[in-house]
Amino acid sequence: MRYALMIHYPEPGEGELSDEVIAEARAAFDAYGRALSAAGVLLAADVLQPAAATTTVTRRDGNLRVQDGPFAETREALAGVFLLDVPDLDAAIGWAEKCPAAQWGVIEVRPTATAFVDGAWTS
Repeated sequence: MRYALMIHYPEPGEGELSDEVIAEARAAFDAYGRALSAAGVLLAADVLQPAAATTTVTRRDGNLRVQDGPFAETREALAGVFLLDVPDLDAAIGWAEKCPAAQWGVIEVRPTATAFVDGAWTS
C-alpha cells in the first residue's frame, strides 16, 4: 500500500539555523533516505523549497488565477514528501517515527487513493 509521509514544520528564518545544525539535519535525512531505500519501501522523496517560492494556480469560472505564495498562510509549512510502498499503516507509522523531522515538526501519514504507475491510474 502506498503512503505519503508529509513533513510539516515552521520554516526557520534566515540565519536562524547554524551551519552545524543544517549539516546534522542533512546527514540525518541522508541516513533516513538510505534506510528507506535499503528496505525497498521508498518510491520517491522530495524536500521542498521554502513556502515563499510557491506559486498557486486556480481556475474559477473559466478564469486563471496565478498567485505568488502558498494557498494558505500557516505557521507550519509543507517542507517535504516521502512516498512509500509498505504493507500497512503500522509500517508507515514506523517509518514516520524514524523521520528526523519528527523531532521538530509533524509527519502527516496519509494513504494514497490512486497512483499513476506505468502510464495508467491504479484502481
